[in-house]
Amino acid sequence: MNLLAVQRILGLLVMLVSITMLPPLGVSLYYGDGNWTPFSHAFFALLAIGVLIWWPARGRVRELRVRDGFLVVALFWFVISAAGAVPLLLTEEVQLSVTNAMFESVSGFTTTGATVLSGLDSMPKSLLYYRVQMEWLGGIGMVVLAVALLPMLGVGGMQLMRAETPGPIKDSKLTPRITGTAKELLRIYVAITIACAVAYKLAGMTTFDAIAHSFSTVSTGGNSTHDANFGYFDNEVIEGIAVFFMFVGGVNFSLHFLAWRHKRMGSYFRDPEFRAYFWILALGVAVYFTVLWLSQPDADPGDAFRRSLFHAVSMQTSSGFFTDDFTHWPGALPVILMLSTFIGGCAGSTSGGMKVVRWLLLWKQGQREVVQLVHPSAEVPVKLGEKAIDPRIVDAVWGFFGVYIVAFGALMVLLIAIGEDQVTAFSAIAACMNNTGTGLGEVASNFATLSDPGKWICLLAMLLGRLEVFPLLVLVSPTFWRR
Repeated sequence: MNLLAVQRILGLLVMLVSITMLPPLGVSLYYGDGNWTPFSHAFFALLAIGVLIWWPARGRVRELRVRDGFLVVALFWFVISAAGAVPLLLTEEVQLSVTNAMFESVSGFTTTGATVLSGLDSMPKSLLYYRVQMEWLGGIGMVVLAVALLPMLGVGGMQLMRAETPGPIKDSKLTPRITGTAKELLRIYVAITIACAVAYKLAGMTTFDAIAHSFSTVSTGGNSTHDANFGYFDNEVIEGIAVFFMFVGGVNFSLHFLAWRHKRMGSYFRDPEFRAYFWILALGVAVYFTVLWLSQPDADPGDAFRRSLFHAVSMQTSSGFFTDDFTHWPGALPVILMLSTFIGGCAGSTSGGMKVVRWLLLWKQGQREVVQLVHPSAEVPVKLGEKAIDPRIVDAVWGFFGVYIVAFGALMVLLIAIGEDQVTAFSAIAACMNNTGTGLGEVASNFATLSDPGKWICLLAMLLGRLEVFPLLVLVSPTFWRR
């Protein structure tokens, strides 16, 4: 274990995080909201802390091993969350406790979008911007961002990428060098964000709202600048733009890269995971629309379809945006919407959840088991498209599902044990672990009513979901620390 090398990298990363305090500082000065002091103080404090961490280990320039990569990734998400909470603690307008500031910070960087804040319409614009900036940085992954920059500082990136990249298949490269891969992903991410902001602006949003919502839409984060969320705009065109870019954010960015490079849209529909993602969403929209329309025969079918489409895409992609209170939708629809968050988007996307490819592999594995019951001696491979999947990957998917469900159940029981009702406990852990941020019961619109212990449990759920469980579990494994 190269602990000094890990210390050096963490110091460099904290210094990079300090730079993220400058844009909200600039927003504060531009709009004159008087909230620039917390960001200036946070910038200097984090820069100094980063230097203090980095300086003793500045000479340890070594390539990371896989074990070191897991340690850096896990530690960095804790460090960045603590660093992100600093300006929130210093901001006088909101008066957040340490627990609430950490909750907001972790929620932002994990793109969960759960919040303890209210009265967003009257908050300083710099604070509103900072909340969506955290989501934007967390969307593609701060570690992937660092992979593009750290080689210039003498730090290798493959081990970081393997530890950070979500999904069961982690070793495919888009370009010969990992730094090239990270840079290409960042270019695509930035280009999609700019396109989203321009579309919002042309549809009628103010410049500030357009930029802010483009950050939270492409990152599938869900933070808004208004308490009413997208219901504030009540604009079909704006909602349509949000649906499109939430859908795009839930697609594997490798497919965006291939379509970008080869100028072929067919690259998407040749991918079995994308096809499954598309048809699962289409099925969800059909179910929600049918129930909403039949439950209110006199209602406008266009309005029912509009609400169904927006919330189906928002919840499954883990964005968590809303236009109305779906918790009062008829029948089992609210529960079905919460269950769809467990599916999530594609691997390699900004979405949370378990990822479509894992559910697809389980479906294929189930089909294989049925065939082998009829033909016990047959060799039936699990395939995605025309490609046979390594049995080790299928085993890893089964292991992930088992650990994910056990972790979910344990955290839910903990919330119930400290006094939360069953609906609130289930939806709070589902919203946090699947990085959706919108729940049912007491957490339908805000997590402020949870007790401090409950918020720390939800905070752990967010990190487990963002890191897809195993990087954190690896750190508590005796095998990881054994020489």
